[in-house]
Amino acid sequence: MAETIKEMIEKARAAQEAIKDYTQEQVDKLVYEAGKIIYDHARELAVMAVEETGLGDIEEKVLKNEETGAVMWEYLKDKKSVGLLDTKPDEKGMIAVAHPVGVVCAVTPATNPTITPLGNFMQIMKGKNATIVTPAPRAQNTSFKSCEYIREALVACGAPADLIQCVNPTSIEKTQELMREADLIVATGSMGLTKAAYSSGTPAYGVGPGNCPVILDRGYDKPSMAAMSVESIAGDNGMLCDGNNLFLYPEEEEKEVFAALEEAGVSVYTDKETVQVFRDTIFGEDGELVSGLVGKHAWKIADAAGVSFKKDNLVIGLKVDEIGKNEILCTEILSPVVILKPYDTFENAVAMAIQNMEECGGVGHTAGLFTNDHNHVLYAGERLPVSRVIVNQPSPYAWGPAQNGFAPSVSEGCGTWGNNIISNNVDYIHFINTSHIAYPLDVDVPTPAQVFGYEDK
Repeated sequence: MAETIKEMIEKARAAQEAIKDYTQEQVDKLVYEAGKIIYDHARELAVMAVEETGLGDIEEKVLKNEETGAVMWEYLKDKKSVGLLDTKPDEKGMIAVAHPVGVVCAVTPATNPTITPLGNFMQIMKGKNATIVTPAPRAQNTSFKSCEYIREALVACGAPADLIQCVNPTSIEKTQELMREADLIVATGSMGLTKAAYSSGTPAYGVGPGNCPVILDRGYDKPSMAAMSVESIAGDNGMLCDGNNLFLYPEEEEKEVFAALEEAGVSVYTDKETVQVFRDTIFGEDGELVSGLVGKHAWKIADAAGVSFKKDNLVIGLKVDEIGKNEILCTEILSPVVILKPYDTFENAVAMAIQNMEECGGVGHTAGLFTNDHNHVLYAGERLPVSRVIVNQPSPYAWGPAQNGFAPSVSEGCGTWGNNIISNNVDYIHFINTSHIAYPLDVDVPTPAQVFGYEDK
């Protein structure tokens, strides 16, 4: 008989109580072993995910299952997160003390049924909390198996298995109940789930939808750009929320740009008739995204469209005349397809990127830029309404690998642009309550009259 949410909450609280006196070293051991056991079963879980959901690519998922825990551990291992974070006051006379937030409801999408539970658990466990995963129905078995492996790792360390649990079977009703009963929610998935989390009455971190524009500046190395672009677009068959969806390039460099993309593995289509065939295939007669093509290899999409495609290639590139609401292809496709649009000035490229996100989704999430001009970086950074601008890297590096300074995360906040409470990557610090101890400072406090430029009278 399936456990009730109430029973799962009770077990989570008992597990958390059992480790209340764990040291930083003991907590870190659990974090490390969780990452390691998923690494050890990376291929099994990748195969299971693709077979169960029909989404993504096995080899890409193997890589994600191996990398996520390793990168997160390298980031987390030296961070203090338990008890006294220091024993002496800092220059402001403050001492910080970390406390657990409690039982965390972790909403998991079908697109990442292993690394989302793993990444969330590692961050949540870092704060000495308990996790209850509520998986997507389409990925129930993979998420459950992933959590079972982590439970094995916990038991092997002498810790309670119930520090992580997975709702099984899942349902909308159970997810809603868990959201209400947990102490905190991290919701990774659709905007509907994020809104449900925020309306549950429980504090929540949510994420917004992706639809990442990338701008190629004039004079940037084309082969380098093309290689990174293919990685961005083809990653897990286009299932990455921060993958490149719209590619803007200088109009006079089109021939060179297309040649580099073709060489890197992009089949570029420019004639309007063929682009229309793809448009009708990807979105169907009703104008809705055809779910059966989501997360599929590029050659399968081309086959469905009846269009010739080089099978060794990984990406479909479609040149369009318009962007924004007048071009349905500019919405998030979640497949290895990129929309190609030339621009005249860099300023107009930035304007088009903004327009496309505002009209087709993606505001608050991520944008990419290939450039040698730091002033253009600053120009774009001041104007693009996104939480992350990725410069001269594959745009999915927004998740926080070692190559940049973002905190590694499986949940990327999008600020109020994306109806989220944070505009950075969800981090272990978001799963800690902090007490602040304040000592008095030896300072001269100005009077109000002095502050406003008047002499005391």
